[in-house]
Amino acid sequence: MSNKFTRRHIIKSGTALAAAMAMPSLVFASQDKKFHGKTIRLLTWSDNTGKAIVDHIAKPFEELTGAKVIVDRTGSTSEMVAKLRAVGDKAQYDIITLAGVGAVELAKDGVLAKPDLNKLPNLEQVDPRFRTGADGHGIGYLLWTGGLIYNTKTFAEPPRSYGQLWEKQHDGRLFLPPSTWTDALDTIVATDKLLGGNGAAVNVDQAFSKLAELQSRILTFGENPTQIAELFRADALDIGGVYAPAFYAKELADPNSNMGATYDLDEGFFADLMYTIMPKSKPGEDDVVHAFMNFTLDAKVQGIMAEAVLNGPINQQAKMSDAAKASPFIVKPEQLGSTAIVHDKNYIADVREDWIKRYTQTLS
Repeated sequence: MSNKFTRRHIIKSGTALAAAMAMPSLVFASQDKKFHGKTIRLLTWSDNTGKAIVDHIAKPFEELTGAKVIVDRTGSTSEMVAKLRAVGDKAQYDIITLAGVGAVELAKDGVLAKPDLNKLPNLEQVDPRFRTGADGHGIGYLLWTGGLIYNTKTFAEPPRSYGQLWEKQHDGRLFLPPSTWTDALDTIVATDKLLGGNGAAVNVDQAFSKLAELQSRILTFGENPTQIAELFRADALDIGGVYAPAFYAKELADPNSNMGATYDLDEGFFADLMYTIMPKSKPGEDDVVHAFMNFTLDAKVQGIMAEAVLNGPINQQAKMSDAAKASPFIVKPEQLGSTAIVHDKNYIADVREDWIKRYTQTLS
């Protein structure tokens, strides 16, 4: 991305975005509550992005349709994959929102159903690149994007390279993503790019050798985004990544948080299409499940979710405020040019378990 995200720009844009985020939850036109008495079960994240799904998707869907949405929340895509594998053929969840690589893994396991695209009319408004994936088992949801998080007191200008993680002055003041997060896989690829790789066929031995240099310099891993925000506010962290600004919509609007974020990096930034998926064995009725999946792609829903958690909308008619449209922290589909690193999800799914193990052994 070509924009220079100065602290002044961040504060100005963030303040406007904060005002936009103060909007009430979505209000939809009154309709017959045709799913009254029906129940579906949703598995999503336990962080603020999962809370936003509850507030801006699940609750409005209940109000609109009369259905009840029971939500189970967990920490990472890896944990979601493990949960679904653990229940086997037992009908426990109807809908799961997760990172793309998790959908690929579960599709290969044979535990997912292919949604009926004819029951998802909002797909017509979605960028064709982001409609489906995981061999038709995943329906595009939002774009998860990652770059560097940095201390605005430490950096007069935003960092321009992942290589700045290795600078001596940040020893003991840097953080990395936890091993089970997709962001950790991004960090491995970013390290490879830093060393001259193309981000596709990763020289994994070289990347881990370089990452090993950080082992004694890390203050913490980012399992708890709230803790990371507190450490920045206490001026105990300088820099970290690959990590998503999506965790810090409020903090990036607050100059006292000491938090900035940038995608404007020499090696590029990361964009991952998240999916909603539907298990073959599910407790809810098919029409309600499809209606919920379709609702996630509604233009209003896509707009308010982009503003609330800084995820990129994929509905080309997403209804976003002017502040959200101008925000440097929300990547729009048209911005996914040469600086965006979009993984081959099949490749990442194949190497994921090995990379998680090596990342843990190298850095713990």
